[in-house]
Amino acid sequence: MASPDLHNPWLSSSPVESFGGSFNILIEEEGTAHSVEFLEDQMSPVCNLPPNIPKPPPVPAKIHSRVANPRQLANYDCVPKETIDTWDKLFKEGFGADVHITTEDGSFIPAHYPLLSVASPVLGNLLQQSKVRNGIRCIKIAGVPHGAVYVFIRFLYSACYEEGEIKKFILHLLVLSHFYSVPSLKRMCIDRLEHSWLTSENVIDVLQLARECDAPLLALFCIRMVVRNFKSISSTEGWKVMRRANPALEQELLEFVVEADMRKQDRLKKIEEKKVYLQLHEAMEALVHICRDGCRTIGPRDKVLKASQVECSFPACKGLESLVRHFFSCKIRVPGGCVHCKRMWQLLELHSRICEEPDYCKVPLCRHFKVKMLQQTKKDELKWKVLVSKVRAAKYVLSLFSSRRSDF
Repeated sequence: MASPDLHNPWLSSSPVESFGGSFNILIEEEGTAHSVEFLEDQMSPVCNLPPNIPKPPPVPAKIHSRVANPRQLANYDCVPKETIDTWDKLFKEGFGADVHITTEDGSFIPAHYPLLSVASPVLGNLLQQSKVRNGIRCIKIAGVPHGAVYVFIRFLYSACYEEGEIKKFILHLLVLSHFYSVPSLKRMCIDRLEHSWLTSENVIDVLQLARECDAPLLALFCIRMVVRNFKSISSTEGWKVMRRANPALEQELLEFVVEADMRKQDRLKKIEEKKVYLQLHEAMEALVHICRDGCRTIGPRDKVLKASQVECSFPACKGLESLVRHFFSCKIRVPGGCVHCKRMWQLLELHSRICEEPDYCKVPLCRHFKVKMLQQTKKDELKWKVLVSKVRAAKYVLSLFSSRRSDF
């Protein structure tokens, strides 16, 4: 139990006898648009204007606010489909092309210098510095497959693409869009990876590329995925390659995993502590209920006890009833002697510290503990204050949760 140990020599047998004398125990068991209006002030003075002054203009009509969702307008694609198809056809047929883009396999893709210069400033600079042969500018994009370059250049023309090709070359397109400064394609690649195409097999590669390509949010997604699925990801080929090529990254990820595990353990520990404080709060309520009203076979002497009484609504009554019965029948019943009796002493003192009406309280030894707590050391007093504050906090959370449930 989350309560301080009690080893108080002043707890003599006299209060125990008074405690036992106050109980009776039976042996049996069981959205509106915004507008601007101009209104005439009825209290303002009236001025008589000369007749040669023209009449004022009419009152302006209501000025309505802008559309409630401007983001939809900003993202609305107002380019006609015919225009997109025309640019896509221009790329595929290469009519009038004055640029040859050589790829990794030695083949080339025809393109147009003005369009590439406008679509990508980096490509524009490379083309401006390239040599011109027979009116054709030639540059080479190496390090990525021909298919990835083809999809990349097609996107620069018309923003058209096939979903399967994007998925196949997603990592290459992320690198190309970053290196050649094409923000729209880069955003699309990041979005696809964050929400659909991030897997245990490619997460390590994506993490390294995300850091190289200035995509911090995507890198955060990858780290979270590694932390959640560390066991499966650490056995992939990507992890093994990363461990050999970039041991610093492996160490960093391991630290993230350890830190996440520690946070999880702390959360579980706090949850368990809250459960203990909630149980103590329930025990305090059950103790008051037993001493004031009585519960089935245990209660004050002035109450008529019935073993056939319906089940009690206090969840801690059953366990507390067994503890009280043991307390009365135990031969030791002194602090430090019996573990169960020691727990009962702690519950009685905890109640005394929480109770706000000791003069009218029916719980035995409530006023006795109120007096004796003045003799405790500051260290013990601090422990009890912390425990009382935790129990009261559990009581507040429980009452708040119950009120919210009743609202629904």
